[in-house]
Amino acid sequence: MANKKITVSPMSRRLVMRENVAAYLFMLPFLLFFVAFVLYPMFMCIFTSFFDATMGRDDIFIGFQNYKELFNDPIFWKALKNTLVIVLVSVPVTCVFSLWVASVISRMPMAGTSAFRCIFYLPVVTGSVAVTMVWKWMFNNYYGIFNYLGQNMGLLDKPINWLGDPKYALGCIILILLTTSVGQPIVLYVSALDNVDKSLVEAAEVDGATQMQAFWKIKWPQMMPTTLYILVITTINSFQCFALIQLLTSGGPSNSTMTIMYYIYYNAFKLYRYGYGNAMGVILAIIIAILSAIQFKAGQEK
Repeated sequence: MANKKITVSPMSRRLVMRENVAAYLFMLPFLLFFVAFVLYPMFMCIFTSFFDATMGRDDIFIGFQNYKELFNDPIFWKALKNTLVIVLVSVPVTCVFSLWVASVISRMPMAGTSAFRCIFYLPVVTGSVAVTMVWKWMFNNYYGIFNYLGQNMGLLDKPINWLGDPKYALGCIILILLTTSVGQPIVLYVSALDNVDKSLVEAAEVDGATQMQAFWKIKWPQMMPTTLYILVITTINSFQCFALIQLLTSGGPSNSTMTIMYYIYYNAFKLYRYGYGNAMGVILAIIIAILSAIQFKAGQEK
């Protein structure tokens, strides 16, 4: 039987065209915002990274000179190392701790689950500056609560300059970052656990599966999309750690807490080396893109 040719009336074409035009008009404000504040700055960042750009004079094209200087800059490598340490510690700990807390509070009554979600999410909505100032007081080497409790409990012989000692400063930054990063993953994991197919879990328990077996074989695969999202977002936020560094240590002492984001800020807005700072921004974007692609690939394979 021959295929019949489907004809579309002119009225249907006009209707489709009208709907398409209406859709693009609704999208136009977002598209303009995206082009003006995302695509254009990205293009200018890449473009300016090939110039000796600074304040008070015209930009000078220098090709890849900024990138050559970057890879010979010991402070950049120190900042990259510190950033990778922050990412490699904070991302797994945030995910594991958030999953554990979500597993515990999801089994509570609704009132208890809601209360704990609010408690853990409070640092997220409080604001990073306010939370950082509280931690700065707690870590103070004269009247901070950690030194006070440590000395009164006999754990410390003398006060420790937590944020001024290279041995402790980066660890303190990671601890603060963890407390401000677990709120959103906990809320997401609680929702993911609520959306798990309960009939499959009950069937597995009837067949003799333990709670751990039911979790890894049934619940965990169904939560993989949520886990992948949390991994990517937490990785990006850890790479972009800036406010904590600026408010607490300014990269010190002895560059022990210097991160790539703060080093970009230092070069671009304190030394006015915009081209050099943009070159670092390009490298950071490439690193984040590669790690995100790896995480997506690993998540799809599982």
